[in-house]
Amino acid sequence: MAVHVLICDDHLIVRQGIKQVLADAPDIEVTAEAASGPEALARVRQGGIDVVLLDIAMPQRDGLDILRQLKSEAPKLPVLMLSTYPDRQYAVRSLKLGAAGYLNKSADAEQMIDAVRKVARGGLFITGSVGELLAGALSTASGPGAGAEEPPLAEQLSHREYQVFRLLAEGRSVGEIAEQLVLAPNTVSTYRARILGKTGTRNDVELALLAVRQALL
Repeated sequence: MAVHVLICDDHLIVRQGIKQVLADAPDIEVTAEAASGPEALARVRQGGIDVVLLDIAMPQRDGLDILRQLKSEAPKLPVLMLSTYPDRQYAVRSLKLGAAGYLNKSADAEQMIDAVRKVARGGLFITGSVGELLAGALSTASGPGAGAEEPPLAEQLSHREYQVFRLLAEGRSVGEIAEQLVLAPNTVSTYRARILGKTGTRNDVELALLAVRQALL
């Protein structure tokens, strides 16, 4: 029986490329596509999907927000996160939110096919580099005296704080962030204050410089 896959990416050319890659696997069938998170949620609710390939960077609601909702509505449905960002930015965060795997879009065809097959069987797909990041995060979480280094900034902030941090670092205003994340401006301002406190920065310029130093943009 074929594995029925839903591809969610806002770029048509990317979806077509992934479809072409998966077409070489006789046991995998791309049965649905979505250009946004809400489209993906609607399609999953119709049923018949075995694996979701979900891009992290999408307009309106990012992939991590959609992942959280998917795991709430369909906890047993495996979701394989796709990203163009370095693994250290989102890999551990995705796995903590319930993703069945994390794969960079630069992966070769064989690796992507293997990833879909593994998560469809109920397994967890992680590359060697992601495994090292996960081990480091677990070591850090083991508590005082573990001898671990301070976790990366991406792991010190909550999911929503990290979203706001990246948008602030990109030069977005509080109003723009509130509109994009569907939050009240006062709520965004509260997140901003928390982020400044956690990062030890004084303003948005220092936040942007910090993001550049840590290769988060």
